[in-house]
Amino acid sequence: MKNRWRNALGIALSVGFLAWTLHNVELRSVEEHLRKSNLLLFLATAVAGTLIFPLRARRWRTILDPVALHLPLGMLWRATAIGMMVNNVVPARAGEVARAYALTRETRRISFSAAFASLAVDRMFDAFVVLALMLLALLDPAFPRAMRIAGQPVTTWIGSGAVFLGAVAVVLYAIVFFPQRAITLYEMFARRVAPRFEQRGREVLLAFASGLSVLRHPGRFAAVLGWTVAHWLLNAFAFWLGFKAVGITAPFSAALLLQGLIAIGVAAPSAPGFFGIFEYLGQQGLRLYGVDPALATSWAIGFHILTFIPITLIGIYYVGRLGLHLSELRQSPPADNGGEAAPAPTASLASPRDEREG
Repeated sequence: MKNRWRNALGIALSVGFLAWTLHNVELRSVEEHLRKSNLLLFLATAVAGTLIFPLRARRWRTILDPVALHLPLGMLWRATAIGMMVNNVVPARAGEVARAYALTRETRRISFSAAFASLAVDRMFDAFVVLALMLLALLDPAFPRAMRIAGQPVTTWIGSGAVFLGAVAVVLYAIVFFPQRAITLYEMFARRVAPRFEQRGREVLLAFASGLSVLRHPGRFAAVLGWTVAHWLLNAFAFWLGFKAVGITAPFSAALLLQGLIAIGVAAPSAPGFFGIFEYLGQQGLRLYGVDPALATSWAIGFHILTFIPITLIGIYYVGRLGLHLSELRQSPPADNGGEAAPAPTASLASPRDEREG
């Protein structure tokens, strides 16, 4: 019942944001901008927007190395594509569960709980890098210095963002190097406020601390950070190519800022694929740079559709090849049995050679 209400709220928000995005633009103008757009640049945008997912799969392998060294990149790519597809067609961001589950269906080297915990680290690096790139965008002289965001000057946001990123880094390293103290503090707090969540929260913290073990190794940390920066710079490049395709004149830093706004915005409940919220934030973000709302909306609609289709089709293809069903991927699998992964499918894509790699 709770999920139904959340899904209904997400769909309502998406519809509301889409309606708000379109209410002050002429659809004829949007259609005209899209019709006159550069098709080759838009196709390049789709390619760049799809290539970010193999980068995400490669980063995931480094995150998982402390648990299962050198997992084959192919199975990580397939699981990533399936997870992204599920996010595009199923509400409630079920893609993370699907991604972890798809991986455990291909290999017994990692349990579902370990795979799922690693995705918390995956998203943590995303958040850190996206916010850092947003701060860089605000420092760019091309950003309108007189602009006030939510009533506050840009300098205030830059300072607050830097302090927040520093605090996040301190907390994460405290969990990594002093896990028992962090868990003890949590248990004391939970025992007083919500005793029924004490045990579950302790398990989550332990799993998260285990996943964060990549931070203990400077080489692995640098590798994960490097893959994350490459991922988001390529994503921003896809945004920027889309700008050029519809004739928007905006600096590359605008793409860095815009992808951050959208990444934060889609954390709210929404319809599958984040339609509505994406278009609204795309329009409002480009308005900061003086871009006409109709032109900004044209970019948002064109970019969103062209990057939505490839990874969704790829994910559907791999679901079929693995013999999976959406009903399996929409819900959390049963708890691991003795640390073993879910049984492998009868027609796994992982060959014996894959399982011997590493």
